[in-house]
Amino acid sequence: MTMSAESVIPPRMGRKKLWHQRTAVKFPQGTFERIAAVLQKPEVRMDFIRKAVERELRFREAKHRPKKPRR
Repeated sequence: MTMSAESVIPPRMGRKKLWHQRTAVKFPQGTFERIAAVLQKPEVRMDFIRKAVERELRFREAKHRPKKPRR
């Protein structure tokens, strides 16, 4: 029996990568328990951490933006 070069299963496209950069972060003991206590029902811990980092970045970037002169 010879094998065909064509597959019966059509090729599928994988999902697009959402998170391109990775890092390992160490937190003090009890941090994950504190996060778990404040998470909303469908919320995931990593989403909470990403949002917290994004919020802090926006805050700090706004602080360093040059102020527009008042008229």
